[in-house]
Amino acid sequence: MTLFSTAHIARGSRGRGRSHMIPIMLACALTTCAIALVAYLLWPTWGPGASSSPARLPVSVGATLFNVPTAAIRMKIQRHSGPQERVDLNFAFPSLEAPDAPMHVSADAVEEAVQPIDRIFLSISAHHDTLAPDTRVRTIYPRYLEQASTPGQDGLAMRAFRDGTPYSNEDLFFASAPNLSARCTRDAATPGMCLSERRIDGADLTFRFPRSWLAQWRDVANAMDRLTAQLRGPKA
Repeated sequence: MTLFSTAHIARGSRGRGRSHMIPIMLACALTTCAIALVAYLLWPTWGPGASSSPARLPVSVGATLFNVPTAAIRMKIQRHSGPQERVDLNFAFPSLEAPDAPMHVSADAVEEAVQPIDRIFLSISAHHDTLAPDTRVRTIYPRYLEQASTPGQDGLAMRAFRDGTPYSNEDLFFASAPNLSARCTRDAATPGMCLSERRIDGADLTFRFPRSWLAQWRDVANAMDRLTAQLRGPKA
């Protein structure tokens, strides 16, 4: 009788154990399914051909409308339509197409040799009624420039900024046909870069490109004009 009672108790314990395991197994299964669903929904979708972003975005900077290529926007946080304080873009030169991939240079490559730049960079920012770029060229820069100008090739002239001024180690290049004004750093350990600005309504456009491109300065000036026209949104 004792043996029968012991066996009966053991079978009852195993039965209760199995009955307790069923809810636990169901809970684990539901948890696994939930994790898989969340992972699927959050899995990155920016691989080749996976993006559903529009080719161009209407962006308002300084209450001025621009129609910018999505692929040309350098910062992901800026890839949205609507008002923005600033948008940073880059375009292949001379095609002016939006680049296929961001420009990455490894530390080893930098140490081995200076990588050539094949893009023109453009920042569009709200100016908030600061001094206009053309006014700065006419009234501010002359205070810091050397008196003599140096004739350049193909109608491009240059005046150097004096040492000890806020723009020392820079030069001002200018031409009138087509119109170009660019402030450029001088070649040193790194190649010199040029900055050219223009104002469109409530926004300032700042172009940056290598100083070496001034050998084809007409192409650069025309490229900036073309980009400005292409990016302007429809006028009211």
